[in-house]
Amino acid sequence: MPRSFDMAAEYEGTVEQVHRAFSDEEYWLVRLEDSGADHARLDEMTIGPDGGIRVRTTQTLRADRLPAVVTQFHRGDLSFVREERWTPIRDRQATATVSGAIPGAPASLTGSAVLGPAATGARLALTATVEVRVPLVGGKIENFIGGQLVDLLIAEQRFTTVWIAENG
Repeated sequence: MPRSFDMAAEYEGTVEQVHRAFSDEEYWLVRLEDSGADHARLDEMTIGPDGGIRVRTTQTLRADRLPAVVTQFHRGDLSFVREERWTPIRDRQATATVSGAIPGAPASLTGSAVLGPAATGARLALTATVEVRVPLVGGKIENFIGGQLVDLLIAEQRFTTVWIAENG
């Protein structure tokens, strides 16, 4: 049964600064390099004429770094393909759809995000649904992935805040 997770992160930069970072290829290359994955790549990045952003990445963890609950259903290195589609900023906010999959595994992630103003900068609110179609252990894996999503969001918020401070 799919599990939903609601999470949020606050940025010191404005909505415009965060969105501008999301539209910068160098930002993504450095962010992926800093992600903690054993291998990461920017598969695709498209900026629409209206300022919309589409980004697809692949991050891979070596099999020896995976927790036992994951290795029960997946052999070998684990790759996660993630796509984000951001709208241009309208009425001081941008929205996104997020999807993710593990090729060759019965696991998926779908979600939506809103980047809007906050008292001291910008706030990203994310709702994600994780589904792992494995009898008996699927729920455990979904909860594990949900916990990893929170850690990932915090790490990405920290990275983005530093990026904005250093790159305007």
